[in-house]
Amino acid sequence: MKQIPNLFTLLNLIFGCLAIIAVLQNGIVIQYTPEGAQFIDIPERMWLASLFIGIAAVVDFLDGFVARLFNATSEMGKQLDSLADIVSFGVAPSLIVYQFLRLSFAKQEDGLDVSMLWLVPSLFIAAAGAYRLARFNLDSTQQYGFKGVPIPAAGLLIASLPLVYWHAENRAITDILLNKWFLYVLIAVVCWLMVSKLPLMALKFKDLSVKNNLPKYLLFAFAVIAVLFLHWLAVPVIFIAYIILSLIFKNNQS
Repeated sequence: MKQIPNLFTLLNLIFGCLAIIAVLQNGIVIQYTPEGAQFIDIPERMWLASLFIGIAAVVDFLDGFVARLFNATSEMGKQLDSLADIVSFGVAPSLIVYQFLRLSFAKQEDGLDVSMLWLVPSLFIAAAGAYRLARFNLDSTQQYGFKGVPIPAAGLLIASLPLVYWHAENRAITDILLNKWFLYVLIAVVCWLMVSKLPLMALKFKDLSVKNNLPKYLLFAFAVIAVLFLHWLAVPVIFIAYIILSLIFKNNQS
């Protein structure tokens, strides 16, 4: 029974590896309209990476739940969870941003031959995530509140980009996602949020009272409305709402 939570953790790792495979199998396609205008696209497999990261997040939640259910928490499980998380929510999202940067440069003349130095910043996400996990493992005070954005939240934010890109009805959104300067700013912001010590709420409940869980209930209500109206674009919007509500109600995180 004590190994069942670890099996869930390893399943998280496997889905993270599948996400990486999906990203690496991706090629960039340069196509042309009947008028001769060039546009950039990437094969459908990229959204599979988003799917696998999403499944990894569900499994990541379940391994903690199962560990508590069977009273099988252990130091090994804690370390194994971090190793799986860095793959699923650090390395895989980094490679998604890597591909979006390639797409951005592909719009330029000879853009597919861009120097690797311009693409390396995407890997900072994995590095910041590893630092965040190491600090978390050494800090026993982050049960009902986090210091900095948890790596699964950052990973899910990045994982939403391919889905937002393919389902966007507004050309301005796709243009933003293919803007290299936007992507560099996104990398910097996500990395800073992970390594920072901003007081952010953990989505765990001591009880079900509104008084003790008001920011969580507000976030849930906002998330439902955002999904109904914004669809996949709701993910980054909910992420921003999570940061804002955490800072507004920072005194409730204890």
